[in-house]
Amino acid sequence: MSRFLAKRLSSIEPYTPGEQPQGRSFIKLNTNESPYPPAPAVCAALNSEEAERLRLYSDPDLRELTAAIAEYHGVLPSQVFCSNGSDEALTFAFLAWGSQDGVAFPDISYGFYPVFAQYYGIDALPIALKPDFTLDPKDYMGLGRMVVFANPNAPTGFAIGVDEIRKIACSNPDHVVLVDEAYVDFGAESALRLLDECENLVVVRTFSKSRQMAGARLGYAIASPQLIEDLNRLKFSFNPYNVNRLTSLAGTLSVREDAWFCECRQKIINTRAATTKGLRQLGFEVLESLANFVFARTPQLSGEEYCAKLRQNGILVRHFTNPRIADYVRITIGTDEEMQTLLAVTCTILQEAKG
Repeated sequence: MSRFLAKRLSSIEPYTPGEQPQGRSFIKLNTNESPYPPAPAVCAALNSEEAERLRLYSDPDLRELTAAIAEYHGVLPSQVFCSNGSDEALTFAFLAWGSQDGVAFPDISYGFYPVFAQYYGIDALPIALKPDFTLDPKDYMGLGRMVVFANPNAPTGFAIGVDEIRKIACSNPDHVVLVDEAYVDFGAESALRLLDECENLVVVRTFSKSRQMAGARLGYAIASPQLIEDLNRLKFSFNPYNVNRLTSLAGTLSVREDAWFCECRQKIINTRAATTKGLRQLGFEVLESLANFVFARTPQLSGEEYCAKLRQNGILVRHFTNPRIADYVRITIGTDEEMQTLLAVTCTILQEAKG
């Protein structure tokens, strides 16, 4: 880094994204992307005519996209905030509601939470998951600070129910409780139905996972109109044109193609079940995931070794260095064919490990 970087920023430990390989072809199961393409209407709309319109700025109010999301979820357009990936909604949320009294989040969760806190100089309280990696709602009650947690959590795939979320929100009435639902479409309960009774609740979603648009960078938050107004205040003080024209169009069309969304989501859920069964038959411990990935370990190899051997065989998965989870790897659910290849390669790796 240069000598000109502000001292406050020089100590930040940046978020480490999953590998995006260039050149060599891999079965890519490391970044929780969908193995399926966007909805057909999305692909059809990304044509030269729309590309020509890129000379014009996007609608800063994103009215068509916001209206489509609001209609889909049965809320008012004033309750929807669209963002450049869900990360932008999260970072605005940390700044808007965590700066004053601090923020609490699980110690094993999305790696950006501590980065956001450090970036903005926010007092952070990491709360340890239980030994079995589940979240205890009691740990988040009455904290006197903003609460943030992913549901389902990453990288474990565990989720808590709506009743537990209600208790957390009601016990922190003077602070925002944000539920990051990036993976909720793969089997967990959404907290959206609590919005009418919990004015401090914010739900953040993404188009990256169940809507096959990771490369488009589109997310959104749903909350009370007052909380959405807070986010818009920050957006219009930072980047009014935060979502580009093509992404806005693609997002609108994706929301309207519900059949494609449901079909692809169900494929992933089914493949997740088959993969879990296959790994367990090979002696793996696999956590019960409600996301588009599984978290698994084998007694025969460390997580780092297993990850490296898969890479040598053209398969990418994610390994984390946190000592509590270093024996595990997170495996994104791909197509049936990709997961069958993973299981076959894994079988060979385990046989070689036995000597």
